[in-house]
Amino acid sequence: MKKILTYGTYDLLHIGHINLLKRAKDLGDYLIVGLSTDTFNDKKKKRAYHTYEDRKMILESIRYVDEVIPEYSWSQKKYDVIKHDVDLFVMGDDWKGKFDFLKEFCDVIYLPRTTGVSTSKIKTDIKSDNKNG
Repeated sequence: MKKILTYGTYDLLHIGHINLLKRAKDLGDYLIVGLSTDTFNDKKKKRAYHTYEDRKMILESIRYVDEVIPEYSWSQKKYDVIKHDVDLFVMGDDWKGKFDFLKEFCDVIYLPRTTGVSTSKIKTDIKSDNKNG
């Protein structure tokens, strides 16, 4: 069985998230998603709209996702790759090169993002709509 691992906050779920998860799952048999905890988001100075538990439940309901694990820190990725016997680490191409250090333990692929959609853009568009409407 080929295991895939990816990470993210997965807040305000959109088609870009689904595309990434589907393409990641298509590369193997079992997809694990490392989901940023609320505490880790605080450390990154990032605020999610949904709580960790709600984001976890949303991800677990997606057919491409087999398992969701908590992400507590940047440094845990190597540990998770080893612990979960991961064959392939997958991230969006905006992270290209940032996780190449994992190539010692598994294959690493950076997938293209879905053009024109992101959580940041959605939040910006909502703020703009609220100001104008």
